[in-house]
Amino acid sequence: MFHSKTSDVTALGGIDLDVNEGEVFGVLGPNGAGKTTLIRILSTLLLPTSGRATILGYDVAKEVEKIRPIINMASGAERAGYEFISARGNLWFFSQLYGIGKEAFESRVRSLSSRLELEKYIDKKVYELSTGYRQRMTIARAFINDPKVVFMDEPTIALDVMTARRIRDFLAQEAKENKRTIFLATHNMAETEAVCDRVAIIDKGRILVCETPENLKRNYGRPSHVMELSPSPPSMEIFTSLPGVKGITSTLDEERGIATVKIVVEDDDAINHVNKALAKSGIRLLSSWRQEPTLEEVFVTLVGRGFTERERENAS
Repeated sequence: MFHSKTSDVTALGGIDLDVNEGEVFGVLGPNGAGKTTLIRILSTLLLPTSGRATILGYDVAKEVEKIRPIINMASGAERAGYEFISARGNLWFFSQLYGIGKEAFESRVRSLSSRLELEKYIDKKVYELSTGYRQRMTIARAFINDPKVVFMDEPTIALDVMTARRIRDFLAQEAKENKRTIFLATHNMAETEAVCDRVAIIDKGRILVCETPENLKRNYGRPSHVMELSPSPPSMEIFTSLPGVKGITSTLDEERGIATVKIVVEDDDAINHVNKALAKSGIRLLSSWRQEPTLEEVFVTLVGRGFTERERENAS
């Protein structure tokens, strides 16, 4: 809970979860859901106002000195490192915070830079690196101390497809081959499905459900009716109150003036209601198709809105 002059805000409430050794555990949710707060508590950067959390049996509030040597973390939003020092120099600096010897450091840098395809850039100054290679260095830094548990907060945000894929492959390999536990907070659906063994969907500080991606889609997913519309509907209320509509998410292509609206439906009768409502609205239907359940549809089914819609609500 955070205290302010006007009110108290509960960032997390009723969180109860266990994460296994060697597991890539995803926490999926929109901005403001509580993902970063959860990571800050588990990584000993923030004290919980109530409750208890442990890392490998050590209490995050009482045994900080035992936890920090065996964990590490990286975020896609943080500053990569010291700009006028090389990537190798940055990694050396952070390795010394853990008391790592020269031979162990050199061995780990060789391995990490090879697996993250950073070898050609390891001796370049950080300001010379692209965003993708800066983030590869950040990921390498998170593994430089050979941690048992690694916390990742949106590690591939704003990265190109190839860099994001390289990082995801690396995380999956680390968990499988070295039995590291990877705790991954994200709102990237593709990332979650690609690397996570289990996923907790979190919204407004509470875990809604926790399962494998396949079980989530099987047990909570609903098929969706996808439509391309022009012009974009002024409001989605024309659909949300219809029988059989479980939730909605939308994106807008401003250049073409086309909205892609994805409606999670209970059955085919709901699609008929949607089409009738659309005909009455005067909005032109350019194309439509059925899409099988994805993790996004699971989230929409559970909370009634997609990530974009939830973030719009929070901003208003």
